[in-house]
Amino acid sequence: MRLRQNQRNGGTAKRRNGELLALALRCFAASPSRRLAAQSASRAFTLIELLMAVVIFSIVLAAINTVFYGALRLRNRTTEALDASHSLNHVLDLVRRDLQNIVPPGGMMAPSFKIGPVSSSTRMPQAPGIEFFTTTGAINDAAPWGDIQKVIYQLQEPLDPSRANGKDLVRCVTRNLLATTTEEAVAQRLLSDVEALEFLGCTGSDWRSVWDTTLTDTNLPTAIRVRLLLATEREADSRNRQPIELFIPVAMQVQTNASSTATSGGEQ
Repeated sequence: MRLRQNQRNGGTAKRRNGELLALALRCFAASPSRRLAAQSASRAFTLIELLMAVVIFSIVLAAINTVFYGALRLRNRTTEALDASHSLNHVLDLVRRDLQNIVPPGGMMAPSFKIGPVSSSTRMPQAPGIEFFTTTGAINDAAPWGDIQKVIYQLQEPLDPSRANGKDLVRCVTRNLLATTTEEAVAQRLLSDVEALEFLGCTGSDWRSVWDTTLTDTNLPTAIRVRLLLATEREADSRNRQPIELFIPVAMQVQTNASSTATSGGEQ
């Protein structure tokens, strides 16, 4: 009897222990920390999702990089074009001002006018250009020269041919016109990458590329045309190039003795 009662009591204790263990497990599973850990595990990214996110981010970054560098190149080209346009306008204004104030040939201060092969010094070979005298010289107390100066425009080889696409437009100025020895002209490099430069003199009916008052011509042309062609690196741009032209009327003309005599005779 006692043995059966002890066995019955032991089985009851085991059942109670099992029930208590199950109750403790249910309480642990129902705790907030357990639920939070389970929710965090369900919300985590998989490896495939991470790889897809990296690929999408790379594509977006590459597109932004392309747009940014495209805008940067466009800005650089625009800046270069504006700088080149500013330099070109300055050169054209200088050429126009010199030719508008040209001095007729004759006398000691302005002996000649030439279009064709000219040379800025004895050490330089002749090259196509223009040689004339103009009243654009700056007068100041530091220099004894007047406002008349000798000016030559021509193309010369660049100082660094490896970086140039053409020649340099050079303005050579001589201020001392009464020097007893040959005066070296001061060369001013105005514009680089010039492919061609042409000066034409108008007789009233046609244009001539050669004019020399020391030989056959006795007067200035009635107008002077300047053609300037810029060089370019790209072949596509060279096909659509047009020369830049200036047209300068010459109002100052020389009245010769022959014409004056003929006019006087006609009036009588």
